[in-house]
Amino acid sequence: MDKEKRNRALIIMLVLCVAFVVISFFTAHEKGEMSISQVMRDAVLHEHEKISLFGLMEVNPSLISAFTVTAILLIAAFLIRIFVIPKFSIVPGKFQIVLELMVGYFDDLAKSYSPHTNRFLAVYTFCAGIYICLGTLFELLGIQVVNTHGSSMALPAPLADINGAIALGCLSYLIILSGGIAGNGLKGIGLTLKEFSLPVSMSFRLFGALLSGLLVTELVYFYIHLSYLLPVLVAVLFTLIHALVQAYVLTLLTAMFYGEVNEKKEKKKKA
Repeated sequence: MDKEKRNRALIIMLVLCVAFVVISFFTAHEKGEMSISQVMRDAVLHEHEKISLFGLMEVNPSLISAFTVTAILLIAAFLIRIFVIPKFSIVPGKFQIVLELMVGYFDDLAKSYSPHTNRFLAVYTFCAGIYICLGTLFELLGIQVVNTHGSSMALPAPLADINGAIALGCLSYLIILSGGIAGNGLKGIGLTLKEFSLPVSMSFRLFGALLSGLLVTELVYFYIHLSYLLPVLVAVLFTLIHALVQAYVLTLLTAMFYGEVNEKKEKKKKA
């Protein structure tokens, strides 16, 4: 009897899926206020969809996302430090294991690439990796806001804006510069300035990876006959991959270049 019910439910689901597909292909493409080229352009430049910041100025929605993610991380860090960490035990629980694995990974990453000076590097890579990962996953929440044109929109990832990606890339470059100064003094500045293209490459690599997923999702959402189930799979797939890969890539590059410029250069003895 149970087998018959399962078969009946499966048949009903298949019929509904086929019906949705057939209806979608017989339905005309969605006609909105903007064409697909305008939608793709606005996804990059945010010229049309802006949000009012306390009535003072119009800003890109990614800035609101950045403020929100930062506030969530600061509150979470405060609560964990006050209520969770004092209760850590020798026999760890699940949450303690997760925290220790995360901290241990970034600590080992910093020590492996910068054996001499690595405490600050470990802290920065941990913070940057968590911010990139959770900031990218933030767009999956689909938090709705009202833009300046009165229409509803979902908040994107903070780094979906080129300004946010450039800011994080330049910040990572300054961290690398501080490592060069800490290890080699004024010579470290010269060693770091040799990699003048590093902040540009880090910024655009981060922005381009997140932008590719955003543009594919926008393209899929624009057409009605592709708007059943497929956008959900595309959005989740691209978001999860980018959250993990980009957090790993940026922290790895920062640790590598930090260790390179931080390594003490021995003076050559004159013959």
